[in-house]
This record gives sequence, structure tokens and C-alpha cells, in this order.
Amino acid sequence: MISNYFKIAIRNLFRNKVYSFINIAGLAIGLAATMLIILYSKDEVSYDRFHANNPNIYRIVNQWINPDGSVKSSDGNTGHLQGPKFKESIPEIKAFVRIKSDTRNIRKATEITSQEMLAVDSNFFSIFTFPLITGNPQTALLQPKTIVISEKMAEKYFNSTNVLGKTIEVMENDKFEPFVVTGVTQACPQNSSIKFDCLIPNVVAKEEFQNTDNWFNFFQNTFVLLDPKSDDKNVVAKMKRVYETDAKEAMKRMAKDYGIKESTRYLLQPLSDLHLSTQFIASNGLQDASNPTFSYILAGIAIFILIIACINFVNLTVARSLKRAKEIGVRKVVGGDRQQLIFQFLGESFTLCLIAFLLAILLVELTLPTFNHLSNKALALSYLFDIKLVLSYIGIFFLTSLLAGFYPALVLSGYNPVQTLYGRFNLSGKNYLQKSLVVLQFGLASFLIIATITIYLQFNYLTTKELGYDDKNLIMVEKWNMKHQEAQLFKDELLKNPNIIDVAPKNGGFWGTVAKVNGEKQLSFAYETVNPSYLPMLKIPIVEGRNFSPEFPSDSTNSVLVNETFVKEAGWKKPIGQIVNFWYDNNTKYSVVGVVKDYHFASLNEKIGSQLFTMKPKNDYGKVFIKIKPNTETITLAHIAKIFKQVFPISSYEYKFKEAENLKSYESEAKWKQIMLFGAVLTIFISCIGLFGLATLSAEKRTKEIGIRKVLGASIASIVTLLSTDFIKLVCLSFIFSFPLAYFSTQKWLEKYPYRADFNWWIFAFTALITICIALFTVGWQSIRAALMNPVKSLKTE
Repeated sequence: MISNYFKIAIRNLFRNKVYSFINIAGLAIGLAATMLIILYSKDEVSYDRFHANNPNIYRIVNQWINPDGSVKSSDGNTGHLQGPKFKESIPEIKAFVRIKSDTRNIRKATEITSQEMLAVDSNFFSIFTFPLITGNPQTALLQPKTIVISEKMAEKYFNSTNVLGKTIEVMENDKFEPFVVTGVTQACPQNSSIKFDCLIPNVVAKEEFQNTDNWFNFFQNTFVLLDPKSDDKNVVAKMKRVYETDAKEAMKRMAKDYGIKESTRYLLQPLSDLHLSTQFIASNGLQDASNPTFSYILAGIAIFILIIACINFVNLTVARSLKRAKEIGVRKVVGGDRQQLIFQFLGESFTLCLIAFLLAILLVELTLPTFNHLSNKALALSYLFDIKLVLSYIGIFFLTSLLAGFYPALVLSGYNPVQTLYGRFNLSGKNYLQKSLVVLQFGLASFLIIATITIYLQFNYLTTKELGYDDKNLIMVEKWNMKHQEAQLFKDELLKNPNIIDVAPKNGGFWGTVAKVNGEKQLSFAYETVNPSYLPMLKIPIVEGRNFSPEFPSDSTNSVLVNETFVKEAGWKKPIGQIVNFWYDNNTKYSVVGVVKDYHFASLNEKIGSQLFTMKPKNDYGKVFIKIKPNTETITLAHIAKIFKQVFPISSYEYKFKEAENLKSYESEAKWKQIMLFGAVLTIFISCIGLFGLATLSAEKRTKEIGIRKVLGASIASIVTLLSTDFIKLVCLSFIFSFPLAYFSTQKWLEKYPYRADFNWWIFAFTALITICIALFTVGWQSIRAALMNPVKSLKTE
């Protein structure tokens, strides 16, 4: 019996090649998309779970609490004290390890390169599972000036992994020191938040441990290993008591000296929650911070595509039922009952789905490199064969087969044998389900089109909006701890090249601090150290007062510039001459000599904040902006590298173009722009092949009607319009529910951007136009074929 069902199913597949292809192709694409999304989601939730101690590893995180009890900010960083202080007083904490991001210069022969590394405590390998190829994990980081390197780095520098006892020159205290290689690790798993090529010991002076002010320093990650029997909530309560007791005097001093009214609360974050946390983000040496929203969006797209593929199957199977009416009638007359017919059609559904499933695996293999590029992953096809994934695929296979085949099986098995054998059978009713499924298909497709257009517009807005300064042909060269005299020497040498327009040093990274204005009012702001050429070179206007100038020698010690936002937050109507008091720095006071026009010194994902500029001599520079003439990049970069090596012979040279760096701020939007486009194209494609199949069947069912109309003088245009109108009505109907849903969803997504593109009515008009045109092309092509058919042949079909 089962073999007979299978034979009939195969015969029907080959007898109706077009419909079989449409069903199999649609299902295969839907299943492939679902498999890829499952791979992505599995990788996301698997982060950091490979560590043997994983269930008991937590990161110490903190929250700043306002006097009213609300949370001011959340952060995953700590200082030197939290780990040892908590372990010392809380028995449930078995060990702690601190991880600090560091960048050091490494010298090999005469080549100097900048290398990112992690400074960690000596018990790093006893808490985290990172196997060593060579070396003793217990002792590898015990001694200062030792280094553990990755297999990749060992091959790069020594062409071998057998490198124990060899040395690498690492810069420490402005000179190169030999660090002894004490271990070589395997490559870090790609689903690890901790990735490294170099590990060095985290050396902390005893004085740091005794200084309770270090409770308020946050610059590294601290992980703790808890006793498996402990309750993390109880540990958090004990941490609170330890902190309040040990830091009591320090808190009083901070409140008195700096006016800090907020309090700190320490919490524990499970290691397995780290990767997808949006509150306590993986940073400062931890990598690959993600957002669960990405998985939700991808899962939604996969479900959309799979639903549309199943809709195609149901629609086409029910629509083709008339062609199999006599077969069903004969089966019932010779004794076949409804249950057997249901199993027959479900068997055909399972056969189709099995073929589609196998084809889907092939599609996954072919598209995985592209998907990895879009999602910034390194997924491999071998991940598909994880036992849990295999079970999930089998579940999807059975669920899809049942969903796609159950309703058609019920409908087809219920035909009246007398009516079918006499050719008097027609699908009863108005085919509301079939029409509803078409509406749902194109509703989902138009929803994705609107979402894609919105993301494109926002990405275009972020990358083309004027930032308030000129970032064209602007090169950044980093050099940390650069004295003002060194910066001036570097600038003078660079300006000897006629291709270099101007040079301006600036502090490196982001500096933020507070000061008092209007007496006791405190203001937080971005703290910039620049020289007089910085603002003119970037074409940032002074809207009131003046810029720093060599004509005023006291500018470096007495004067500051502020931006317009600073003035607004300070409440000044006449800002020139106002005093900014750095009361915690020997009560130093500065006079405002100029107001800088607001510009986007951070990305457009953040509102413009308060900003203050100084020329303070003791503030070191960290980078140099170099403005060059257009189309001179190659020759000018060579000159910059040469001068840099002359002025800073033991520093590594790296450069970046400011314009390219600005674009990197929107990598997330760029990625989702591609993914949404990919999803929209797939959805439209599957919807169209389904619509094509329905249009073909509609034309076949109305063959005699078309012949009669042509004999009576109907034009080709009128016949095409007749066959297309019903489908176009359904497509237009889909806009009624998809447009409001798309508007609400995109507006919620845009709310997270302080600066965003306008959402205009033309987006809906364009979506409607492109959807209708695609549907017309799909249906119209088949309608034209039917309209061009010889009416004599059409009439002979009955």
C-alpha cells in the first residue's frame, strides 16, 4: 500500500513538472532559509558555553543609581579592587580573574607593529577553557614579562609552534623589553566572547589594592567562579555589604570632593548571558557583542518565507484538484475510503517535502559563504549535523509536510464520486481560503519591501548627512602619550610636503569629565584637547567669540571653547567670559573665549552632547589629523610614514581615513540593509512563483470560456485583463493590513535613532506600484499565452 502511494506520488511529480518545480523550489528555499537562521541562532546562544566552568562563571557588573532610586547607567567594567575584595570576604567566590584590554608595540628585527593583547591574572587558564598546545597552564602567567601567544601568532613570528623559551620584544614603559614565551594556545573558538592572540600577566602594585578610591575606577572586566552550590542572589547581597563597608570612607570623599551623589550597585552577570546582553555589553577586551533583536528579525524573515512556501503548496494543490477529480471518484467507487485518500495525499506531500528538504541542504551549502558575509559569521556546514539541529530539522520537515499537505488532503478526499465521474464537479464556495492565502503572501512581501526601503533610507541618511565638519581627505594617525612639543615637531616636518594642507593634533579616544558652571551647577561633557589649527582645518565654525590663537599665550592655561549644546545646558545667554570650574583639579578655573557650532563628534546614533575644548599643556595628544590634497593618497601616505618613523622611531605606524571610520559606525545598519533586501527578494520570488502557478491553473480551467470569448470577438487585451483582474484585486487587498503594520513596525525601529530619515507617503506608493507590477508581470505573461491560443483548440478541450 505504502509503495503504491509512493509510486503514484512520483508519477504525479513527473506528469506535472511545472507545478512540481514550483512546489519543490518554494519549499526548498523556505527550508534553506530556515536552516540558515537556525544555524545563526544556534551560534548566537552557544557563545561561551564551551568553558568547563561555564555554569558557575559570572562577570561583576555595576549600575549607577540616582538618589531617587532610578538607574542612571549600567556598565560591565570594574577596577582592581572588586575581584580580590569580594573573594576575600565571600566564601562562595572560589576565584576571580581580571581581563584588561591592552595595545602594545611589538618589535621583530626592525619591524614594529601594534598588537592587541589581554592582560590577565595568572589563574586565567584554570577558570576559562582555552587549551594550550605547549606550556603549563598553571604556571604560564605566574612571572612578569612572560607571554602566551596563539598558534597563529607563533607561526607568524617563528614559523613554528615549538617556541617555549623564545622571546618577543614588547614595549613597556617606553622601551622594548624581552618577554619570554611560556605557552602556545589553540585558536579561540569563534563563538567565544574572549578572543586573543597574546596574553600577558596583569601586574598590580600592592599600593593599588590598599587605595579604596580604586572602587571608583572602571577599566577592566572581572570574572568570578562561584561554588556550584551557591546562590548568586545571596552572593550579590553579600557583595553589597562588602562594598558599603569597605568603600564607606571613599564614598564620603567622592561626595565631598567631586559632588558625586549617585551610588554604585554591583551585580553578577552569567557568562552565558554576556554575548546577547544589551544592558551589560561585552566590551573592553571582550568581543562580538550582539543583540537578540537580530535573531528575532532573521527568525521572522525565515518564518515568512516558510509560510509563503507552504501557502504556495496549499494553493496549487487545491487549485489542481479539478484535474484529479476523476481519479478520486474512481478510487472511491472501487472501495477507497476517505482515510486512504488522506494518506495518499499526505504521502505525496511528504514526498515533495523530502525532495525539497534534500535540495534545501544543497542550497545551504551553496549560499553559506554569502550568508556568513551578510551576518558577519564563520558558520560551517558541519554545524548542520549537530544532534539537536538534526532533530530540529526533522521536526521542521514533519511540521512542514503536515501543514502543507493536511488541508489539501482533507479537501480532495471529500469530493463526491458521482459528481466527479460525470464531470459536474466544481470547487464549491468562493475559494475564500485560497484567496486569503494569496492576500497573506503579498501582504508579507509588501511588509518586507517597506521595511527594506526604510532601512535603506535610514542607512543613506546616516552616511550622507552633513556632520558639521569636513571629513574628506582627512587622515588620522594614532600616537598615544604624545607631548605637545613632539606633536609640533611632527606637524612642522609633515607640512614640508606640498600635498599636505594642514595638520592638527588631538587627544586620543574619548575623554569625558565634569565641571561646575554658574557656581555649583555640575555639567558633564566631552573633553577635547586640541591646538589652534584643529577647528579651521575641519571647517568647524566659531559662532561667537574667537578660536584659540598664538597671539594669546594665556589660552593654553586660562581659556576654553565650548559648543552650543554646552551653552544651552549651562543656561548662558552671554557665554563669552563665563567661568568653567574644574574644582577637583586644584580648583582650576577657565574662561570661555569662544562658542563652537555644534557638530557630530560622535556617530549619528547619538545626540550631540556638551563639548569643551582646551589647550592644556599637561594633557597629552593621542592622534594627529592630516588634511591632504585630493588624489595624492599614495605618495602622501608614503611621506607621512617616513616622517612618522623619523620622529617616533620605536612606535608602530598606522593610519585611517576619517571618512571610512565614520562609515564603520553604521556597519550594523549596512548589514541589516543587505539581509532585509535578501529576505524581501526571496519572499517576492516565492510569492511570484506561487502566483504564476495559480494563474496557469486559472487559465487552464477557463480554456473553453476564453475560446468562446475570442469567437465572439473579444480582444487579447480584454482577455488578459479578465484573467489578471482577480489576482490584482487580491494583491491590492493585501495592502490594507500590511501597510499599517509596516508603518507601526518601522516607526518603532526608527525611534532608537535621534537623527532619522523622514518616512514619506511615497514609500507606500512605491511599494504598491512595484508589487502590482511584479504581480502583473507574473500573471500577465500566462494570461497573454492563454489569450493567444487558437480558439478552435480551446473549444475542442471540452
